[in-house]
Amino acid sequence: MVFILSAAIVILDQITKIWAINNLKNAGTITIIPNFFRLVYVENFGAAFGILQNKRWIFIVISVTVIIGIVFFLLRHYNKLNIFVKIALAMLLGGAIGNFIDRIRLGYVIDFLSFRLFNAYEFPVFNVADIFIVISTFAILILVMLNKHEF
Repeated sequence: MVFILSAAIVILDQITKIWAINNLKNAGTITIIPNFFRLVYVENFGAAFGILQNKRWIFIVISVTVIIGIVFFLLRHYNKLNIFVKIALAMLLGGAIGNFIDRIRLGYVIDFLSFRLFNAYEFPVFNVADIFIVISTFAILILVMLNKHEF
């Protein structure tokens, strides 16, 4: 079940990125909610929030390490982990693979979701894989802090 969830996340991520290429790349910005949410095509050559621009090989090595680490951890400890940890790790794995595919295939990650908060702060543009990476990271952190990672 865990790897099926990861695969579904990768597929959803890649489908939305293909949509972004086909509908946003040359179209500019599509405003969904004025002064709050818009769709805009961005090629991110860095990491989260655009940091460490043009360090592709560092991100590839880190991504491969994280992906292999999660897979081995899940295979080794699967029966000891509760369902919440399994889901969180599946989300992290799916998000990591989704962005990894972009880095290998394109040399950058496609981002397209843009939010403006309180009409003042422009949140960095992100994608579906990023959503799952952030949510899973917080979930894992909370589960570990509450010691709820095992049965």
